[in-house]
Parts: sequence; structure tokens; C-alpha cells
Amino acid sequence: MNSLLRASRLIDALNTAVGKASYWLILVAVLISSGNAVVRKAFNMSSNALLEIQWYLFAAVFLLCAGYTLLNKEHVRVDLIHSRLSRRKQLWVEIFGTLFFLAPMTLLILVLSWAPFVDAFTSGEVSSNAGGLIRWPVKLLIPVGFGLLLLQGASELIKDVAELRGIDRSTPTAA
Repeated sequence: MNSLLRASRLIDALNTAVGKASYWLILVAVLISSGNAVVRKAFNMSSNALLEIQWYLFAAVFLLCAGYTLLNKEHVRVDLIHSRLSRRKQLWVEIFGTLFFLAPMTLLILVLSWAPFVDAFTSGEVSSNAGGLIRWPVKLLIPVGFGLLLLQGASELIKDVAELRGIDRSTPTAA
């Protein structure tokens, strides 16, 4: 169990680093959006590439922060019943949800999104808009984001099982 908890801490650290680095993408998106709006109003000019990079950045933040959001227990939850359960029953609900909903869904999306990325990468797919961007980077965000979410789901599962067994979920003991 200790090695699994160490792996869980590494996954948590990875998603924390990716999540915190992704914060900067929000600033970049705001600056690009503002700059584009100023240029459009002041000079009556615009760029499809600038519009597309905004949604690429939004996709990056949304997808890359999914695991970080799960780590921090910030995903939307329907808590009508869950909050009234004992901690032990809550852990069983979390384990069930991870094994039967989160893991299959993230794995399926990860697998199904890989081929479109590879196709876009190998064909050099470019947006059909004039001056548009290459598409493979944004398509790569899908399997990467869902991979990070799947890893975080595994980390949460490890910590939940550890807690059920009476082991402190945050610090593995010396072996």
C-alpha cells in the first residue's frame, strides 16, 4: 500500500504542477482576446488565428485542469445523499463512482481521441478558416487531459482504499 500511496503523491504532484502552470494560459487568453478586440475596433482588422488560439487556450485550461480539479474536490457533485452518509459509506460511493463511471469514461475518451489526433498530426490538418491554425495541438489536448484525469482518478481511488483500511491517505509510512 505504501508504494501505491507514493505513486498517488506523484500523480497529485503532476496534476498540481500542470494545473498551476495552466493558470498562466488564462492570462495569455485574456491578453490575446483584449488585443484582438482593440485591433478590431481601432483598425477594423481581425485575425482568424487569434480567434482560434483563444479557443485552443480555453480547451487547454479546461482539459489540462480536469485532474487538478478532481484532486481539489472541485468537480460539480450532487450532494443530497452523499453528505448524509457516514465517512465509510462516502468512501464506498467514491470507489464505486471511480471504478464504474470515471475510469471507463475517461479511458474510452482517451482511446477514442487518439486516432483523430494522429490523423491530424500525420496529415498536417489545418483549420479551414483563412489564416487558421494547425489542428493537431488542440486535438492532442483531449487524450492528454483525459489521461491526467484518469491518473488522478487512480490516485483518489488509492487514497480512498487506504482510508478504508485505516491508513493515513496522505503520508505512506517507511517501509
